[in-house]
Amino acid sequence: MSDHAQLLTDGDRAVRDLAGYGGTTGVPCRPALLVIDMTLDFCGPKGASREEAVRACRTACGPQAWAAVPRIAALIDAARGAGLPVIYTRRSAERLAARRGKNLRGAEDDPAGNAIVAPLTPADGDIVLGKSKPSAFWQTGLDELLARHGCDGVILTGCTTSGCVRATAVDAYNRDLPCLIAEDAVFDRFEASHTQSLFDLGAKYADAVPGADALRVIADAHHAANPPASNSAPR
Repeated sequence: MSDHAQLLTDGDRAVRDLAGYGGTTGVPCRPALLVIDMTLDFCGPKGASREEAVRACRTACGPQAWAAVPRIAALIDAARGAGLPVIYTRRSAERLAARRGKNLRGAEDDPAGNAIVAPLTPADGDIVLGKSKPSAFWQTGLDELLARHGCDGVILTGCTTSGCVRATAVDAYNRDLPCLIAEDAVFDRFEASHTQSLFDLGAKYADAVPGADALRVIADAHHAANPPASNSAPR
């Protein structure tokens, strides 16, 4: 697990070490890959600065989002190749219609912005869930989907680290599901929130790991489900 403790004081670090935070939730044998809210609204125009992106769309994260896109794409390709479920989330129609929340620009939302960005377009066989609250588990049927596909854990990508990723990770913990957060494939509009959330989640609720480690977990799941044929001759 990475440290992500840049914002901690010396006293905070001492308490962390004395208390023993930072264990592991375990490594799933057959994880589902969750791609959380990778929409035009949350990414913003490609090539725009963070401030330009936010001017164009109130929820946009800008360069942080687009830097994560190829890393998420690599995990998606690996999960598809391994026969693991790829599950996307985005705002539900009910959530779009309500336009409620703490943001003062909520009335600006356009349903067209709820489309998943083109580099990550869902393929046949992928699953797209609409959600009305931050957690991907909240009244979406995700529990039933994971059971149907025989999944014993989740790998999280997408946004935002302090919002929907965090809420989903905590709900996975509440279900005793191993949860890996691909730390270079999640992002936030606030750098401090991103760093602190990765530390806090990794300390208590999930395992924040490099994307390369998440890829190895996917590869291990594929190999376990498809063991090589024995070359030994019959006797």
